[in-house]
Amino acid sequence: MVWRLEMRFNMIRSALVRARLATLAFGAVAALLAQNLDTPLLRADSTARPNVVVILTDDQGWGDLGVTGNRNLSTPRIDALATEGASVEHFYVCQVCAPTRAEFLTGRYHPRTGVSGVSRGEERLNSDETTIAELFKSAGYATGAFGKWHNGTQPPYHPNDRGFDEYYGFTSGHWGHYFSPPLDHNGEVVRGTGFVVDDFTDHAIEFIRSNRERPFFCYLPINTPHSPMMVPDRFYEKFDGFDPPMRHRDPDKEDIMMTRAALAMVENIDWNVGRLLDALDDAELREQTIVVFFCDNGPNSFRWNGGMKGRKGSIDEGGLRSPLFVRWSGKINAGTRVKPIAGAIDLLPTLCDLAGISRPTAKPIDGRSLRPLLLADDRPWEPRQLFSIKKNQVSVRTERFRLDAEGQLFDIEADPGQTIDVSSEHPALTRELLELARSHRDEMSQEFARYADRPFAVGYRQATTLPARDGVPHGTIRRSAKAPNNSFFKNWTDVDDSITWDIDVHHAGEYEVTVFYTCAEGDQGAVITASVDGRDAMARGKVTKVFDPPLYDKSKERVANSHYFVKDFEPLVLGKLKLEAGRGLLRLKAESVPGKQAIDVHSIKLVRAKSAL
Repeated sequence: MVWRLEMRFNMIRSALVRARLATLAFGAVAALLAQNLDTPLLRADSTARPNVVVILTDDQGWGDLGVTGNRNLSTPRIDALATEGASVEHFYVCQVCAPTRAEFLTGRYHPRTGVSGVSRGEERLNSDETTIAELFKSAGYATGAFGKWHNGTQPPYHPNDRGFDEYYGFTSGHWGHYFSPPLDHNGEVVRGTGFVVDDFTDHAIEFIRSNRERPFFCYLPINTPHSPMMVPDRFYEKFDGFDPPMRHRDPDKEDIMMTRAALAMVENIDWNVGRLLDALDDAELREQTIVVFFCDNGPNSFRWNGGMKGRKGSIDEGGLRSPLFVRWSGKINAGTRVKPIAGAIDLLPTLCDLAGISRPTAKPIDGRSLRPLLLADDRPWEPRQLFSIKKNQVSVRTERFRLDAEGQLFDIEADPGQTIDVSSEHPALTRELLELARSHRDEMSQEFARYADRPFAVGYRQATTLPARDGVPHGTIRRSAKAPNNSFFKNWTDVDDSITWDIDVHHAGEYEVTVFYTCAEGDQGAVITASVDGRDAMARGKVTKVFDPPLYDKSKERVANSHYFVKDFEPLVLGKLKLEAGRGLLRLKAESVPGKQAIDVHSIKLVRAKSAL
């Protein structure tokens, strides 16, 4: 019954709101028509600012498409974006997810934005960064995001605080189950419907239909083929027992079960991309809409990727190269092939430029507008370098070469697998790139250090949720999974154990504290407290209800234990806790553990009293 009452209330409220909005909208339209029956309704046309749809997939990699040469699968709808629009031949993202998303959202190298990793708060995009959604919203666009966010959970990092009017998805980097899981709808917990990618696409399509009479910016960050390797039967059946004819360059490293699942998940993505494109056609918005498709990093397993070196997590060619397709029918010539290198940092300036939206100059943009390349402008294009950083390692890409993290130089045009070091043949270039890499590393290291010790925000809005992902276990307490994302805390066996969250309270006041827990038969009776270290105030609640649900069904998981254990959780109200403004250490403790353990903990929710608003 995880959040069951809360979800039921939210679903009822959402339905009532939708009904009210529909009534108001009908009344507004009727009034407009009554004023002037000869005046057509305002809608986007070929002379208005274009709509924008951005599709971002998770852990797909450059090679997981038919158009890039993969004969293991069929992706006709995504492939068509390349043939009907432009394909950027050498497009680069980051080696893992959150940094790529930050670069897309801001047009800046991710260390500048506060994003240094994928969990433990490292994924949070600084609140003083201007996002592409904020720019489009300020220009009068309706803005919506549907899927995996991964740039901060608590306000002011939540998508609704970063320029998106509408958000439906999950904010964590990983999600443990892909069939009807709990999701976030504009900050409220709701239950998803069916397979998450299908569900996210449904919401994106509804957003497009609801806003077809005004310009819109629709962001669809699909969370597959990231693990867990779950996909509906009708997509997996094709690949069950499949022997892929195209393999990783080192076949002994390839996990065929991972490959089969990933291929099935990509074909599901293609089907959903097709549904979205059909929705644009049905709404007669094809020529008024820019459609962008790219991936967030290299593939999440060793599988065919054009023979390139590296996979997800690597700053070699295979870990960083992504497809980029941009379709704008009637504006971008079909079959355009862009040869110069480009990166995720270029998407914000490019889309703003295409839409005629001015960009702020308070913080410098690292990217360039690709408009001249996409529209076949004759203006000269200045060659440049693109930098990739992983902790203290830097890789540099030029138009032809890559300097790797070891200081070796490779001719990528001739040797995409990075097999022959040609630094001795180009000593001057190697020295130049080594110096540029050192300078970039030093600059970015300062940025990493600046944001290394950030607490988690509380009280920027009335309700703040702190998941286990952002907490620290002490004593015998352990996480349910090795990776923090979407984990919960278990093995709370001793009164000396505790869980802490490093918090920064934006608004002082009285907060109601709720813990989401499970408790097995015989373990009830523990008294749980919440307090801030060094302060006397405390909230206290007793676990009187046994709540021990089974783990979610994993029958659709095609690779055993490819990720997490997931179950429902029950709310336990601990009571009121007075929080002072500023930084502190929020701590959960158990005054008693009458059974084998106290409780498993999914998250803690803090709701500020309305009188304090």
